[in-house]
Amino acid sequence: MARKRKTSLEKFIQHESSAGFLLVCSSLLAIVMVNTPANGLYELLIDTPVTIQIGTFILAKPLLLWVNDGLMTLFFVLIGLELKRKFLEGELSNTKKILLPAFGAIGGLIFPVMIYICFNFNNPSAIKGWGIPAATDIAFALAILSLLGSRVPASLKEFLTSLAIFDDIGLIIIIAFFYTSNISLFAFLVALGCLMVLLLFNWCGISETSLYVVVGVIMWAAVLKSGVHATLAGVLFAMFIPMKSKEDRRISPLKAMEHDLHATVAFVILPVFAFCNSGIIIDGLTIETLSHSVPLGISLGLFFGKQFGVFCFCWLGVKFKLAELPKGVSWPVLYGAAVLTGIGFTISLFKGSLAFEETGINLMYDDRLGILLGSISSGVFGFFILYKYLGNRAVGDK
Repeated sequence: MARKRKTSLEKFIQHESSAGFLLVCSSLLAIVMVNTPANGLYELLIDTPVTIQIGTFILAKPLLLWVNDGLMTLFFVLIGLELKRKFLEGELSNTKKILLPAFGAIGGLIFPVMIYICFNFNNPSAIKGWGIPAATDIAFALAILSLLGSRVPASLKEFLTSLAIFDDIGLIIIIAFFYTSNISLFAFLVALGCLMVLLLFNWCGISETSLYVVVGVIMWAAVLKSGVHATLAGVLFAMFIPMKSKEDRRISPLKAMEHDLHATVAFVILPVFAFCNSGIIIDGLTIETLSHSVPLGISLGLFFGKQFGVFCFCWLGVKFKLAELPKGVSWPVLYGAAVLTGIGFTISLFKGSLAFEETGINLMYDDRLGILLGSISSGVFGFFILYKYLGNRAVGDK
């Protein structure tokens, strides 16, 4: 009997699961290095100055910021491509399918932020990290689901993936409006000019992606210099990549670019980012450190805020008949999935770097500790909830 070919969704999920395990290994390696004699090597590596200069135009940053502002832009290009494709012809083009994860994503944004603010409202430096617990790392969540094998219904994976997409939209909005510094008018106008060129390419039906990439690189540099966070250039750039080629409607430049980027982002960029941002010194860890308002607000926001917000908003959506449960998914199973959304690891680390890297106060240790505690707790508890209730699913639910 011929073996059934995997769908694109199944391949995507498989890659994301594998990437989740690689992220764990990268983070553990960073933690081991900073807590051994290799700490000096680790610090030397992430602080290595890297400079690009063309005439009077200079970009000079330590390697850590090149990873956070440069490599992560490609991650946001991939997010933008996925958003555009799924809204045009994927799961997000079906209103009935998107309402439940949309409701869950809204709740999963509101409640973690409220919890964090409750712990840090009187600290003007710490309050800048309010967006950190409002994140879901889909790679880790799907990695946990993969441990449960074939008992996990495909509809549950689709729900989590769609929720993460809405979560990404929230992330983009937060970066655009709350993590933007003083604007340089000239650089902003250059970036705007690049957008006009991309729009002209679309209007003329140009499908050669290399032309888009050249303009996109210029736009990224301009956005970086403008004061707006550079990763937003990645999302804007992706919105202009054509879904179909004008010459051959069977060819999709967007899908081709998404396919080419996916493995690089999942298996290179995100692990490198996790390695550069996960170096937590464990020596000297005390109860006082753990109970600091920043790690406490983040960990409780991720663990309690995420599950409560996602589950309650989903319940309200179904209760008022605005949405319906995915096929084969019971309320206990949906609750287990809601708990998994508290795994905020990679995106939470990214938000932490935005919130605290320029404050002049070293809160990076605190935010990473809270992220690890909240994410690990959510992953373990969510796994056991799903293990218990997926094991009792009837055959007809599969």
